[in-house]
Amino acid sequence: MLLRLTPRQQRVDRKTPLDDLGGALEAEFAQFEEAEPEIAGQPAPGPRRIEVAGRQVRQPERACGAASGGMSGVGSPNWRCGRGKSHDGDEGEDAKNHFDSLRRGISRRARRPERPDAKSLASLTGRDGRPDSLVVPPPPSEPFVRVIPLGGCGEIGRNMTVIETRDDLVAVDCGLMFPDDEMFGVDIVINDFSYLRERADKFRALLVTHGHEDHIGGIPFLLREFRVPVVGTPLSLALIRAKMRDQKAGEVSFRAVQPGERVVYGEIDTEFVHINHSVAGACALALRTPVGTIFHTGDFKFDQTPIDGRPADFAAIARIGEEGVLCMLSDSTNAERPGHTPSERIVGEAFANIFARAPGRIIVTSFASNVPRIQQVVDQAVRFDRKIAFLGRSLQNVMHFASEHGHLRIPPEQVVKLDDLDELPPEQVVVMTTGSQGEPMSALTRLSVRDHPLMKIVPGDTVVVSATPIPGNEKSVSRTINNLYRLGATVIHGTAQGTAHVSGHASQEELLLMLNLVRPTYFIPVHGEYRMLVTHAALAQKTGIDLAHCFVIENGDVIEFTARGAEKIGKTYGGNVMVDGSGVGDVGQAVLRDRKHLSADGIMMVVVTVDAEEARVIAGPDLISRGVFYLPESEPVIEDLERRVSDILHGCSAEGIRDVPTVKEHIRQGLAKAVYEKTKRRPIVIPVVMEV
Repeated sequence: MLLRLTPRQQRVDRKTPLDDLGGALEAEFAQFEEAEPEIAGQPAPGPRRIEVAGRQVRQPERACGAASGGMSGVGSPNWRCGRGKSHDGDEGEDAKNHFDSLRRGISRRARRPERPDAKSLASLTGRDGRPDSLVVPPPPSEPFVRVIPLGGCGEIGRNMTVIETRDDLVAVDCGLMFPDDEMFGVDIVINDFSYLRERADKFRALLVTHGHEDHIGGIPFLLREFRVPVVGTPLSLALIRAKMRDQKAGEVSFRAVQPGERVVYGEIDTEFVHINHSVAGACALALRTPVGTIFHTGDFKFDQTPIDGRPADFAAIARIGEEGVLCMLSDSTNAERPGHTPSERIVGEAFANIFARAPGRIIVTSFASNVPRIQQVVDQAVRFDRKIAFLGRSLQNVMHFASEHGHLRIPPEQVVKLDDLDELPPEQVVVMTTGSQGEPMSALTRLSVRDHPLMKIVPGDTVVVSATPIPGNEKSVSRTINNLYRLGATVIHGTAQGTAHVSGHASQEELLLMLNLVRPTYFIPVHGEYRMLVTHAALAQKTGIDLAHCFVIENGDVIEFTARGAEKIGKTYGGNVMVDGSGVGDVGQAVLRDRKHLSADGIMMVVVTVDAEEARVIAGPDLISRGVFYLPESEPVIEDLERRVSDILHGCSAEGIRDVPTVKEHIRQGLAKAVYEKTKRRPIVIPVVMEV
């Protein structure tokens, strides 16, 4: 039987910009709020407080509530903004019924009972006695370990998993995710740290599996709040230090470990196990707890002929499996791909063919952190007597740190500066650069539009795109390749002229091998989109793991292991926190909705100056539009709309309406209706009424 929550310690009570409940509430009210007020001729709703599932949410205020000081002049009507209200302020029955039904519908969708029995988490109560959908029950009296993915489940990127016992908690990785097409103006997306904030007193360490952005990109933001040691291999820590240079995180404790070493934080004893990936220093983690061992593979593949000559530590993985593993969390990125992932050496053979045939300069682009790929390019440059230059700050950082820690071998005489390239014959030059994902400000993208100050693409150049597009980046990569072709370059990408790229993630046969080596009692697929997780769970069942022991979960789900078994017991915040400029988490659904509206229909601003005492127009109205009309040809339309606004102002004056918020609302609705009649567009309309 579940205990009643202790609200201060157990209840997640902070509304993040994109949590599920708030997002659903804002979306529903956006539809209600946007229900064609311009054509209906009714004033938009004012601020309201709607209680849903034990919390109060303030509905965003529109134009009528955003006004400056009011003119209450003589004869003004007793006006209140709000749809469905009578003039004396009582709520109309239709509006009341709509709000009640909407509230019940959102509560039903937001409330997710997590326990499989009848005593679901919906019966747990929050601070005000109402059910709360985002709750974590108190710890049991017996020893336990909880696994909570805060990111990386159901998505590519933002990888972060929390391992928690009664007195101790560690986090595995803390990555970022790049925004999708709907996140206008957002720079990056990081994890919600609410669960860690509520348990900051037992947060012991951050354990890092490897140095890719989707695993370390969010660490600078985490370390702003938490003073915990960061534990990882030397190259991973070097890449994190490079990211921390521009951050104001204060003193940070780094603890370097080598594969095979163990670190102990309270009841959690963690062993680092060498594994192969597309970046050096990658490790799997075996976290030993009082209840059992949690094995986290990190990102991995089994490469029998790696460039550094160090295959994965099969002996250590098998030993840990022989000792007994309670649960395994495994990389699911390539769970849909049958067979084996080819060795990195295959890329070297393709590079040799390209280098032998290219008549002019060779430009190779790949992920900046792909150290084995950098080594392959360097080896072929030495073999074919080409000088090599590196273009891109992140690539130069990786090259520096990887060389410093012995993961990269570059003959000093083979490297030249970009400024010296013009002095060399084209057939003696190779340039390695960033931008394989078509990032707007990356070096390759700027080269493709002849915008880079240090280098230009010329006919005869051969560009090798040694990477596959991350889901969502296909359009930008394709655009960059097309631009390179327009400049006369030969572009080798995909599987053209040999395999110029291989994945760093395990395919199905390697995933099955890992499952058979570890032989866990329970299995949780992570690091992949939802369909990948489901496919990976099906693979696990083929190795003999029971269906009931496979947990396909999403961000924020809480899985608890005790001597009695395992179950999903609750849900915490696992949503996106968006970073825009220097702001972290201050961009939510409401802001994104406005940005989307602006991108679709533009904005119109009308400015009018009135005499506060005589209630007459002194100047204006002046109309300013962006993204609505083609300005050189819109003068007649603008003049007509300004006349419509003048008519609206005369109407307000004749009716004795002197309250500024009401005047603004009349202007907004009248102008929006006029624009829609002429263009069938719905721009954002902002009236500005200045009093003198």
